[in-house]
Amino acid sequence: MFRKKKIVYLLLLPGLTGLALFYIGPFIGGIWVSLTDGTLQNGFVGFDNYKRVLSNEMFRLGLKNTLELSVICAPLIWLTSFLIASMLSSIQKYAAGFRNILLVPYLMPTSAMLIIWTLLFDYGGCINRALVFFGFDRVLWLSESALRVPIVVMYIWKNMGFSVVLFLSALSQIHPSLYEYASIEGASWWEQAFKITMPQILPTAFLVFVLAWVNAFKIFKEAYFIGGDYPSPEIYTLQHYMNNKFSSLEYQDVTTAAYLFAVIVLVLFALMYLSKSVRAPEE
Repeated sequence: MFRKKKIVYLLLLPGLTGLALFYIGPFIGGIWVSLTDGTLQNGFVGFDNYKRVLSNEMFRLGLKNTLELSVICAPLIWLTSFLIASMLSSIQKYAAGFRNILLVPYLMPTSAMLIIWTLLFDYGGCINRALVFFGFDRVLWLSESALRVPIVVMYIWKNMGFSVVLFLSALSQIHPSLYEYASIEGASWWEQAFKITMPQILPTAFLVFVLAWVNAFKIFKEAYFIGGDYPSPEIYTLQHYMNNKFSSLEYQDVTTAAYLFAVIVLVLFALMYLSKSVRAPEE
């Protein structure tokens, strides 16, 4: 047993070395950068950078929009993925084909998808033509607050396939006899989903939600390709702020904003795990 453990540590060593050199080391070093003034002397200024960044209007706007978009995207990805995975699990003969189709957007480059997406949501595109056909007015989807809709829809479409695969893996572990007994008792699909399926796959469901929420913070690429460095205020994210500061060589502001965001995310995840651990003994 001891030899096996030593072999495992040896195999993990290259990965852990890379993790320490390219992630842990820079993360710790960046803390010092965020506490200095960025001059030639690199003087220590304490938390002055944090106070300045927190008082910056664009930082607060980017943080607000980033959190709002994550709150919108994560539940939608989770719910859509669960419903699609539940339907695919009932047609196992064709599930593999549909699963592969759903994974195609996940593998496609974002820039290639954006070309298609801008054509779809253009003023004369298919979406507006469909709205006119059903008696609605055209919408300027690619400007101002309406721009959130194509960005959110595209992000869900791109990232949904991976969540569906995770759900399908968990659903395959549930014994069919549970559903057979529930059907005999007259339970509806919704009752089976929330009284049998969900309790059985709760750990996977929580993991999917966490991954969906983490990925939702990466919505910057979509907003950047459509809106550029300074997009509409409705889609200006925290990554826009950091990208613009990096372009102007204001590295102290970049690192400070990154650590402030990291602290906020860690606190939110700690609250999520705490609430999960509190509910677990009660269940």
